[in-house]
Amino acid sequence: MHQEQDDARTIGPDADTDAPNVARMYDYFLGGAANFAVDREAAERALAVTPQIGAFARANRAFLGRVVTYLSEAGIDQFLDLGSGIPTVGNVHEIAHRHNPRAKVAYVDNESVAVSHARAMLVHESRVSVTRADIRDPQEVLTAPGVADLLDFTRPVAVLAVAILHFVPDSDDPAGILAAYRGTCAPGSYAALSHAATTTMTEDEVRRGRQIYSTTPTPLNIRDHAQIAALLDGYDLVEPGLTPINHWPTPNTEQPANGYGAVGRLP
Repeated sequence: MHQEQDDARTIGPDADTDAPNVARMYDYFLGGAANFAVDREAAERALAVTPQIGAFARANRAFLGRVVTYLSEAGIDQFLDLGSGIPTVGNVHEIAHRHNPRAKVAYVDNESVAVSHARAMLVHESRVSVTRADIRDPQEVLTAPGVADLLDFTRPVAVLAVAILHFVPDSDDPAGILAAYRGTCAPGSYAALSHAATTTMTEDEVRRGRQIYSTTPTPLNIRDHAQIAALLDGYDLVEPGLTPINHWPTPNTEQPANGYGAVGRLP
C-alpha cells in the first residue's frame, strides 16, 4: 500500500494530521487514499507487529457486505451505520440499493476526513445522509437531522456497529450505548456488530498492537467472546451467533480472523 503525497483537498476543516487516526489507518489497510503520512506510518508499524491487522480489516469489510445483503434480503430498508468511516468499495448504500433502490442509509462518523469524503461522494444521493456526530452520544445522533429526518424508527431499522465498539472504552459503557439505540428501534429491527478479538494473535502481538493504537485519539479495547456477546443483550442472535467474522454466516475452514461478529433481531 502506497501513496506518494497527501491531497490537501481531502482534509476537513479541523482534521488532525499530527496524530494517526484509526479511520484513516483502516482506509490505508483497505488500499484507500484518504490517509496521511502519520496514518500510513502507524499502519505500517501495526502491520510489522502482525499482518493479521490488515487481514482483519479486509475480513471485516467482507463481513459488512454479507451482513447488509442478509438484512436486505430479510426486508430491512433502513440502515443506521455508526462509525461508518471513510467511503470505500462496497459501501452500505451501494449494497442495499442493489436489493432495494428505495432503501435509506444514515451514515454517522466523528472523523473530519471521513465525513468530508462521504459528503462529497453522496451529494446527489437523496436517500443517503452523512452526519458528523459522536456515536457515544445516542441522543445527539438520533436527533440529528440527517438521522431523524431520514429514518422512520416506528418501522424496523438495522443499526450497524461494525468495527467501532472496540474503540469505546468500558468507562463509556459500550453496552449502554448500544442499548440506547436499541430502545429507539421498533420490534423486528436488527443490530449487527463486529469487534476485534485475539483468536490467533499472541500476547506479545496484542501488547505491541495496543501500544501503537494508544498513539491515536481512540485506543483499542480488546474484549473476549463473552464480553462482546453481552453488547447484544436484548437481541435474538441469528445463526450462527457470535462467530469469527470470516465464518459468518457460513462456518468454514479458514483460519479465524481476529474479530467476532454477529447479527441480532429485536423481538
